[in-house]
Amino acid sequence: MGKILLVYATMSGNTEAMADLIEKGLQEAEAEVDRFEAMDIDDAELFNDYEHIILGTYTWGDGDLPDEFLELAEEMDTLDFTGKTCAVFGSGDTAYEFFCGAVDTLEEKIKDRGGEIVLPSVKVEMNPEGEEEEALKEFGRQFARKSGCAV
Repeated sequence: MGKILLVYATMSGNTEAMADLIEKGLQEAEAEVDRFEAMDIDDAELFNDYEHIILGTYTWGDGDLPDEFLELAEEMDTLDFTGKTCAVFGSGDTAYEFFCGAVDTLEEKIKDRGGEIVLPSVKVEMNPEGEEEEALKEFGRQFARKSGCAV
């Protein structure tokens, strides 16, 4: 079974709101979750302690990872994600050319490091509302099931 690591970067609170809903879904499935903001992680080696990882980020500028995730993402290049079940989510603004491009960047990084993306990434315009809220809780519940962490 094991715990799920939930790591996210937020600036305006949109991605944090998404993380809240995903965590609620994970907890509804009775999965154990350790949650961190990306900027509070001093060393990406933390990822080695988990077999199940969910990453969330907002997109900055022209589809870029935000500053809060840059160092962590760079450190991820030294890690092996083989055998890890993973998922990615994020918020963005469709006014930009690359909607939620940072989500795609993290997904590719995980795949390049041998990790398995077990659910399609969730991308939300700005703040989750209405049906998106339930969809994010379901994302958490599905991840718990797919990772074998649901009770």
